[in-house]
Amino acid sequence: MKTITISPKYQIVIPKEIRKELKLKPGQKLQVIQAEDRVEYIIIKDIREARGFLKGMETNIEREKDRI
Repeated sequence: MKTITISPKYQIVIPKEIRKELKLKPGQKLQVIQAEDRVEYIIIKDIREARGFLKGMETNIEREKDRI
């Protein structure tokens, strides 16, 4: 578990290991969510990065007769 410190200006530094693992870059945006007594950060990705992520997904599903 990594520990961070809040600066007097309320800034934090994301540990280098986490930045490398998540491939974070300067200027990249994160969404901040408060969940009870936690703070969660979610990487905001450009929609173009999602292109093709469903490629190869099985689309043939068996439907009930009243749903056809």
